[in-house]
Amino acid sequence: MRIGELSSRTGVPTRLLRYYEEQGLLTSTREHNGYRDYDEPAVERVSRVRGLIEAGIPTAVIFDMLPCLASTSVVDAPVIAPDLAQTLAERREQLEQRIGCLAKNRDAISAYLDRATVTD
Repeated sequence: MRIGELSSRTGVPTRLLRYYEEQGLLTSTREHNGYRDYDEPAVERVSRVRGLIEAGIPTAVIFDMLPCLASTSVVDAPVIAPDLAQTLAERREQLEQRIGCLAKNRDAISAYLDRATVTD
């Protein structure tokens, strides 16, 4: 698929897709006319990368994490520096706190909707 279709399917602007490719987070082949061509798994890859970026993970760290995202094998487990492990652990804790807050907000909205009367 071309970059425009990948953009449409993922909701990620084409300029960001080019940036992801520059950073090594996404790969494409080139057609004879020079257009980028992405395979179907690129849709999932872009979604994962986007989610990690939105979680505050820098692209350089995402690049290091890509093999782990693609594989669940313990044999392929990477060795990382202690400071990176600490940074990721802190980021994970921040995400857990945000998830807890979002769940409370969802529950509050659900309770409100359950009690509310809708009028026209």
